[in-house]
Amino acid sequence: MTTDETRSILTVCLLAAFADGAKHEREHAEVRRIAEGLAQDASINMPTLVQDVLTKRVTLADVLPALASEESRHLAYEMAVGVCDADGAQSPVEQAFLAELRAALKLELLSADTFARQSGELAAAPLASQAAAPAAAAGAPVASVDAKALDAEILSAAITNGALELLPESLSTMAIIPLQMKLVYRIGQAYGYQLDAGHVKDFLATAGVGLTSQYLEQAGRKLLGGLLGAIGGGLFGGIGRQAVSSGMSFVSTYALGQVARRYYAGGRVLSTQMLKDSYTAMTQEAQGLYGRHLPAIQEQARALDPGKVMAMVRGR
Repeated sequence: MTTDETRSILTVCLLAAFADGAKHEREHAEVRRIAEGLAQDASINMPTLVQDVLTKRVTLADVLPALASEESRHLAYEMAVGVCDADGAQSPVEQAFLAELRAALKLELLSADTFARQSGELAAAPLASQAAAPAAAAGAPVASVDAKALDAEILSAAITNGALELLPESLSTMAIIPLQMKLVYRIGQAYGYQLDAGHVKDFLATAGVGLTSQYLEQAGRKLLGGLLGAIGGGLFGGIGRQAVSSGMSFVSTYALGQVARRYYAGGRVLSTQMLKDSYTAMTQEAQGLYGRHLPAIQEQARALDPGKVMAMVRGR
């Protein structure tokens, strides 16, 4: 994939991220921060792309000519769908944007709709699994919760999401956020709190994890590293494939799980700043753990396929 194609795909993603003017300015600020982080690829100036989109100096018509290959057109659409689905159900404005994008890219309707439906299923997946245990009594004493079992569950979830970061399919990237939300839900349930999706999203945002911006960072790093949408050669066929994994998904999942455990164990009394500080501290701890668990992450990645990923998110 050429640099021009990559730049155009990232621009389409930013157009999707800002298509819904109802998004909170906090999320916009996170997108800008992610763009600065991705600017390490000197051939693509992400902060400039963000500014061009925000000031409407660039439109779909401007970037479509560079998407000459069928692979790049499909990947642009898939990533735009992921951006719009990252924070839940699509707004009417986002739906209209995606319809315009699909038509402009001249994608086959059935294929595009199938992908959009699968992505929507991931975004709307219930937090509770079909075999979920009933929640403990609200305010149950911490001693009644098996902290070691929760620690093991958090680590397992982090390893799974770290494995998803290594997979080239777009749907694998989209599954990371729903699985993080399920983890927070299960931790809250263990401490007697029956949560809904809105509460879990608020918890993630308060801790400093924006949903749209997190997806953009995960997918952007894969795209810039040459992994997203890659075909052939085997999952671990070369140094480039290995290097594309930053461990971000392992780190963010582990940190969120540990912060959630402390938050709900303590009766949800941590302030916003305390949550943010705790999340920052836990990401540093998780970064130190990543190398130790990389072999397990790689082993799980080899065993995963899109069908298994969909089943995990659905809770089956």
